[in-house]
Amino acid sequence: MNDREIVERQLGRPPRAFRRVAVRCPFGLPAVTEQAPFDATRTPFPTQFWLTCPHLGAALARVEAAGGVERWSAAAAADPELRHSLARANAEQRALRPELPGGIGGTTRTGSLKCLHAHAAFALARPGYVLGDRILADAAPLWPGARCCTSL
Repeated sequence: MNDREIVERQLGRPPRAFRRVAVRCPFGLPAVTEQAPFDATRTPFPTQFWLTCPHLGAALARVEAAGGVERWSAAAAADPELRHSLARANAEQRALRPELPGGIGGTTRTGSLKCLHAHAAFALARPGYVLGDRILADAAPLWPGARCCTSL
């Protein structure tokens, strides 16, 4: 099975604008993909790095369900290191994809987060993103302990 087929199985649908696998889990399977700026129909695809690992996606969904977007938005507003990290990462995102105006996850709002999944994917694909690393730590453990969660 090739990477695209594995990602389709992970997502439960064909991936849109799939470019490549950007990060693999410890079991060697896709965990984060990189998407092209536009899909096959030329529709903009604002999220460059997309989480595909079901375990990691579920962990981040739990953080979001517990108020994580609001909590991490407030933390980024209050903490100068996190605020700077977010601004730098959004600028890096815009430089990586000059075709689209948004930052991480396509956001155009300054200071607030849109989707923790997008920030986690960015942190995994572009190491050194402090806010994203802290979001990932909040979702720990990132990977299943014994075996990959993607049934092959």
